[in-house]
Amino acid sequence: MTDTSKDSADESNWPLVKSERTWGRIELGIVLLVAASATWCYIIGEYVGYYLNLKQGFATMTAGAMIGMLLVTLAVVPAATRYGIDSIVAARPQFGSRGWIITVFLQYASIIGWNSLLLIFFGKSVVQLLLTTGLVGEGATDVILPVATLVACAVVYGVLLTGKSGIERASNILFFFIVGVGLWMVYLLLTQNGAAVAEAKPAYASGDIQWDYVTGIEIGIVSLLSWWPYIGAMVRVAPNASTASMPAMLGMGLPVPLLSLIGLAAILALETSDPSAWMVQLGGTFYGAIALVFVIAANLGTAIIGVYATAVGLKSVPGIGKLSWKVTLLLALVPVALIGVVVPDLFFNNFGTFLAFIGVFFAPLCGIQIVDYLILRKQRLSVRGLYDGSSTAPYYYWGGFNPAALLAMAAGFVTYVYLLDPLTYVSKTPYEVLTASLPSAVIGGLVFWVLTLVLVKPAQKGGY
Repeated sequence: MTDTSKDSADESNWPLVKSERTWGRIELGIVLLVAASATWCYIIGEYVGYYLNLKQGFATMTAGAMIGMLLVTLAVVPAATRYGIDSIVAARPQFGSRGWIITVFLQYASIIGWNSLLLIFFGKSVVQLLLTTGLVGEGATDVILPVATLVACAVVYGVLLTGKSGIERASNILFFFIVGVGLWMVYLLLTQNGAAVAEAKPAYASGDIQWDYVTGIEIGIVSLLSWWPYIGAMVRVAPNASTASMPAMLGMGLPVPLLSLIGLAAILALETSDPSAWMVQLGGTFYGAIALVFVIAANLGTAIIGVYATAVGLKSVPGIGKLSWKVTLLLALVPVALIGVVVPDLFFNNFGTFLAFIGVFFAPLCGIQIVDYLILRKQRLSVRGLYDGSSTAPYYYWGGFNPAALLAMAAGFVTYVYLLDPLTYVSKTPYEVLTASLPSAVIGGLVFWVLTLVLVKPAQKGGY
């Protein structure tokens, strides 16, 4: 017998039964808000601030964030809450009993990227806090940064040893602190630098205000598409979609533009979005230290949820599913620790490309899932089929792969990179009207729908 027999239901990828799905709107909303409230918001605000001023940037970030969150919610929440499954299992009917491994890779790469960013930020904030309080000198920073990152990984590991109950406890502790100090940071920044923010000109504005607006919306959309890997593991603990939908939209969608306002205002007024670089200057040593503690706590909360979602997703992989929860957590954390110690600037220096990577893949993925579950399957899945890898399984398709999903992903990918080069941000018409993510999602969903009707259904594949 393996250690998996000792793992609780929420530490596996098996469906949660009704008695195990105990989070109401408030509990789920708190967890999702804590997940959303991390320092990536400051970097998102910084990138929007390259093109737009405060009012324009906040408006476009909010619009883009809510659009992106709506796509993710429609793609994952209905199936996850109805059947108690995570994002990875919810993608099996579309990609096949073997093809779903593509979504595991996307989840793993995405969350490792985000968590690396968060825990490096965690380390930088710890360094700045120790410098601010005079506990260390400048010469110790190169040692403290990797040590702080490793300590953060250890804390995340310890919290998650108890599964979702650890997440709930940590979220309840962090919630009021994150919200309160976050609002205070916005107030402090705008009251002390309001004139500078109002007069600031975006450093990289294109000269075409429509292009700048659409780019702000695009950044908002792709930032929220990154919640696809996270959200299934969280909302499956809610009893139904009506309980989860509002917390998803308001608890996970709205906090991102609100907190991104900090990074947006900071890049316009102070030319840096990193609170550890400007909070001491604005608030003095005492208040600056409080703000740095907020940054540390916010990053830790989101990293906890990200590692949990990754571990649940990894449980779908043959071989890993037989490992204990403790070992699976290590598989989710070790790459983050290595990046944080060996190449800590990797994701900081390539954040824009990382965001585009999310849009390139998760936009068509959401389109495919929305069309399949809500339209083609009419919200019905075979629970047994979700975990059946045999050749007679309903989601086996051809050799375990659904060509409709693979071609739809390819079509969405081509659509995105045609409209917006993810490396250079050079665009082609009609990007300045439609963004890149929305056409990518629409084309991905449309190609999947057509191929399912003309290829998959006539072949009596896919359990339709």
